[in-house]
Amino acid sequence: MKNIFKNKIIRSALGLSILLVLGCQRDLNELEEASYPKNPEVFIDGFSSGLAYAAFGGSAPKAFQVDNEVKYAGTASMRFEVPDFGSPEGAYAGGSFFTSVGRDLSDYNALTFWVKATQPAKIDVLGFGNDLGENKYQVSISALAVNTNWKKVYIPIPDASKLTAEKGMFFYSEGPENNNGYTFWIDEVKFEKVPGVAQGTAGILNGETKTVTSFVGVNQNIDGLISTFSLPNGLNQVVNLTPHYFNFTSSNPSVATVNNLGNVSTVSGGSAVISATLAGKPATGSLTINSQGNFLAAPTPTLPADKVISVFSDAYTNVPVDYYNGYWAPYQTTQSADFTVNGNNVLNYYNFNFVGIQSAANPINASATSHFHADIYLPNALAAGANFKVNIVDFGSNGAFGGNDDSNHVTTITAPTLQGQNWVSINIPFSAMTGLTSRNKIGQIIFEGTNIPAFYADNIYFYNDGSIIPSTPTAAAPAPSHPSSGVLSVFSDAYTNVAGTDFNPNWGQNTVVSQLPIAGNNTLKYAGLNYQGTQFANPLNVSSYGFIHIDYYTANSSNLNFYLISPGPVEKAYALPVPSGIGTNTNGWKSVDIPLSSFSPVVLSNIIQFKADGNGDVFFDNIYFHN
Repeated sequence: MKNIFKNKIIRSALGLSILLVLGCQRDLNELEEASYPKNPEVFIDGFSSGLAYAAFGGSAPKAFQVDNEVKYAGTASMRFEVPDFGSPEGAYAGGSFFTSVGRDLSDYNALTFWVKATQPAKIDVLGFGNDLGENKYQVSISALAVNTNWKKVYIPIPDASKLTAEKGMFFYSEGPENNNGYTFWIDEVKFEKVPGVAQGTAGILNGETKTVTSFVGVNQNIDGLISTFSLPNGLNQVVNLTPHYFNFTSSNPSVATVNNLGNVSTVSGGSAVISATLAGKPATGSLTINSQGNFLAAPTPTLPADKVISVFSDAYTNVPVDYYNGYWAPYQTTQSADFTVNGNNVLNYYNFNFVGIQSAANPINASATSHFHADIYLPNALAAGANFKVNIVDFGSNGAFGGNDDSNHVTTITAPTLQGQNWVSINIPFSAMTGLTSRNKIGQIIFEGTNIPAFYADNIYFYNDGSIIPSTPTAAAPAPSHPSSGVLSVFSDAYTNVAGTDFNPNWGQNTVVSQLPIAGNNTLKYAGLNYQGTQFANPLNVSSYGFIHIDYYTANSSNLNFYLISPGPVEKAYALPVPSGIGTNTNGWKSVDIPLSSFSPVVLSNIIQFKADGNGDVFFDNIYFHN
């Protein structure tokens, strides 16, 4: 629950900085020549000189107040009121204290303050360097434990030589504890030269040594930037910091380069090690790039977007999901190292045993689709006994995990379908998922594997091959292509129709006839068809034409016939394949051009009626004769 607040800090501050920075512009030469004050005080009994405050976006704007009653020392303190979960005032308490003119903090080694709260809690984020702009030298601590007693807090400065013109004096962000708000106070906020604050080790990637498989064009960021300090109270404090404090290097720039922001770019095949220093001292942790050269992309999807519900693909707009890796403890070992190559995003799972993609907040209604699709790539040779399983889980009528109404089906893929070092396109029809009793609230897609240490995934989606047809068309019938000079039209917006046609003569039928717009196109609907006629005001002479064209659409008809009728009556049926959408790529519409010779012995020079019989609900459009 509380992680949402940590992610707001940078984004919210950047949003505010647009409003604030535009209102205060200074000549660059003036800034270069300025002598910045060394004032260490932020808040003692009030705002220090030049200090201002701005609440982060989405936070409670009045969360911060000056308190003249509760204080550690002096006459006033800073009071922060964290809102309850769901409060209309804001989702959390958060903001930055900043100056319009930078300060020279290079003589100090820590930001210190005193803090207490109305209850035991862990404050999400506290720090300095958030100036509502670039936040270049931001430093923070996370999950600071507080209680009802005052305690002193130290936030060490990783490299004070960089803080010669710092504007970000102090910032904070805290959400509700167990959905409940509370109050905490901070006092005596200042930068100090504190005896006993000593830098231990700095680290990138949280001090871990990582090795990744990469490809030409892959870009990734070095994260987990930390530094550990010993404090006067005997404790160690880990701070989070920005890449601007580090100097990054690559052991082999011809394979992988790294810039001053820790952005790593793979440029050729081979190996390279990315490392860093902080204030001239080596940082723990490194990233080894093993580049395989050029990346073989997954097959490009060709299905039209209106037939697809995409979970993960750059070819379509993806539906929202909770995550692509739930890190389901304690049994999951699968880790993620997703990458982007040449603008294409790829999911990368390693140490693979199983992994879940979840959409519990927005269950997927796949009832109008026929298949599940995923492209997977196993970077290693296929081991003996390897298998890959796809488990589709529907959350049932209540749309929530559990509750005795969930259903699922596991499909196992083995060799020869499963291959190593090649993209494998998985297409599983729902008709084969016998355990999945419904699919209108799909909440999880789970991949499981045996003897598969890693795989890449792309183009994960549900799709309709045309066998699942909505009861009503979602798109108009295909636009006719025959020139009007060679057409005699009965019903079509594309041509001039013969006059006086009665599309619903009273023949004692049960069919309900209507005309309605489908995507702006006038369409003829037969609901509950048993039989239905069309009566012409004057007989039609179609003997000079070779075909009759009909566009039709039905999701539920199992029997459909079309007739031409001449006096007598003489009639002949032509069976139309149903349902209409099977095998089509026209949004469920079926287009047929029937040779008029199929209606023999009907007299083509004297057509007086059409007729259709069968069952179900049927939509018609673009009924015309042509050569």
